[in-house]
Amino acid sequence: MRKRVLITGAAGFLGSHLCDRFIKEGCHVIGIDNLITGDLANIEHLFKLEQFEFYNHDVTKFVHVPGQLDYILHFASPASPIDYLKIPIQTLKVGSLGTHNLLGLAKEKNARILIASTSEVYGDPLVHPQTEEYYGNVNTIGPRGVYDEAKRFQESITMAYHRFHGLETRIVRIFNTYGPRMRLNDGRVIPAFMGQALRGEDLTIFGDGLQTRSFCYVDDQIEGIYRLLMSDYSLPVNIGNPDEITIKDFAEEIIKLTGTDQKIIYKELPVDDPMQRKPDTTLAKKILGWEAKVPRNEGMKKTFEYFKSLTKEQLHKSEHKDFSKHIVK
Repeated sequence: MRKRVLITGAAGFLGSHLCDRFIKEGCHVIGIDNLITGDLANIEHLFKLEQFEFYNHDVTKFVHVPGQLDYILHFASPASPIDYLKIPIQTLKVGSLGTHNLLGLAKEKNARILIASTSEVYGDPLVHPQTEEYYGNVNTIGPRGVYDEAKRFQESITMAYHRFHGLETRIVRIFNTYGPRMRLNDGRVIPAFMGQALRGEDLTIFGDGLQTRSFCYVDDQIEGIYRLLMSDYSLPVNIGNPDEITIKDFAEEIIKLTGTDQKIIYKELPVDDPMQRKPDTTLAKKILGWEAKVPRNEGMKKTFEYFKSLTKEQLHKSEHKDFSKHIVK
């Protein structure tokens, strides 16, 4: 019999790629998303398949799934800086109430559950690169706190269920991931830069551009998540690409990639924007035999082709005109 897998946030960027992966693995996939940030276009190719079901549902409310479940992957959460400002309460609720509901479901079904945490639990880190042992430097009441603290609580309650109820749990700490199906105008650096380049706008850097990020291509991220789910390791694991680059150098790479001649303009750095972000992936290599394989130039080409395929209406659509007010993740 097919393994039955529940994926929350199924219409989102990572959630939709996970649906694809588990369908490929021969599983029956049940997707849940309330579409607050997800897009049905990401999974419409799966609707014709008998082994795929989709439910428009908010996981902060009671979650009922009939029949056996083998695995649950909880990826329902707003995950961009613009979202934190636009829907802060929903961001907190899905990380707390939503996680509690899904842990309860996993306990009822005796299912293994993987929780999507994030490098944001490290805040603006004082340790570089970031190891899983680092507790983080987070401003609980800052604009990013609604996401950071939701994820930190999510990890705490997951470990409580693991220790108290003996639940099989996995926690992935996801570092900056990119690829097809990213939302173009969500405030994250890659879609922001590529959208500006394709619209012929100058590229906006917040601060002096010397802050760093490490970008992981989506195929590598999905492989790491899959391996962690299938492992016997219950503590958090960083999954990301340790190839670090400054935002300024990255903007210049985007200009070269897109063949545009835009200038780079500088605006004030938002509150609590991390100055360094680089995963220590030693544990992932040791426990999972995993490491990122797709080089940035290759992954960016694929991502750029995806953004180029969008319609002019999609390219110019933005709910937030003044990006200087928002945080670039």
